Amino acid sequence: MATKKKRKRRHFTPEYRAEVVRLVQTDGKTAGQVARDLDLTETSVRAWVRQAEIDEGKGPAGALTTAEREELAALKREVKTLRLERDILKNYPGGRSHLLDQKLRRRYSRRGPGGAAGCFLETTAIP
Repeated sequence: MATKKKRKRRHFTPEYRAEVVRLVQTDGKTAGQVARDLDLTETSVRAWVRQAEIDEGKGPAGALTTAEREELAALKREVKTLRLERDILKNYPGGRSHLLDQKLRRRYSRRGPGGAAGCFLETTAIP
């Protein structure tokens, strides 16, 4: 039995994706035909077409547009950073933990010595 060679992950510009979507929507070709013609995966082409329809307002109710997805991803990154910073400050040996909410301290104290950032504080010197 022959195994498929794993393809290296490729990245495409938004302009290229828009052109592929245009081929599917206006030229009357199926996603499978366009995918074969351009050496793409059919799954990717279908996902691009679906996302383009959502961006145009034709998608299912509650679906996120591309701009909303990007904003959500940025907000998630920011929350992750803020939580790490909060955990570091909470475990700072200078006694500033009283500045943080009691409920949050109780929540994170269950994570063992040093809380969530305990391992970080052991390896990093804080002035």
